[in-house]
Amino acid sequence: QYLTSKIKVRLHQRTFREKVLAAYNTKCAFCSLAHKELLDAAHIIPDSEVNGQPIVPNGLSLCKIHHAAYDRNFVGISPDYKLKVRSDVLEEIDGPMLEHGIQRLNNQRIILPKSKNLWPDQERLEVRFQSFKKAI
Repeated sequence: QYLTSKIKVRLHQRTFREKVLAAYNTKCAFCSLAHKELLDAAHIIPDSEVNGQPIVPNGLSLCKIHHAAYDRNFVGISPDYKLKVRSDVLEEIDGPMLEHGIQRLNNQRIILPKSKNLWPDQERLEVRFQSFKKAI
C-alpha cells in the first residue's frame, strides 16, 4: 500500500551540503570517511532555530552514523573542537561499531577545514555543547 503526502523541502539544503562537504574536502569531520554517498551536511544549530543559518560555519561534514550520534547527543563537540562521548555510552559494551566508531572519538579533535573562516563557529558550538551536557 502507498500513501500520498505533502512534504516540506528545505530549498537551501542542496547548496548547503555542497558547500559544507567541499569545505571538509568531502570527508567526515569525526572519522575521515571519504565516501560522498555516506556523508551529510549536519547543522550545529538546527535550521529551524535562531542562528541556524545554512552557512558553512554552522555545518559539519559527517558520515551518517556520526551525524545520527551527534543529533541524538551520543557525541558532542566542545567550543575548542574536541569530541566528547556521553559517559553512559563510554561504559557500554556493544561491539566493534560502538567501540571503534564512537567510544574512541572521546577527547579527539574534529578534523577542520583548511580555511579558518570555514571552521565551525565556536559560539554555535558552545550553545549546542550545552544541550549535549544536559543530555548526559
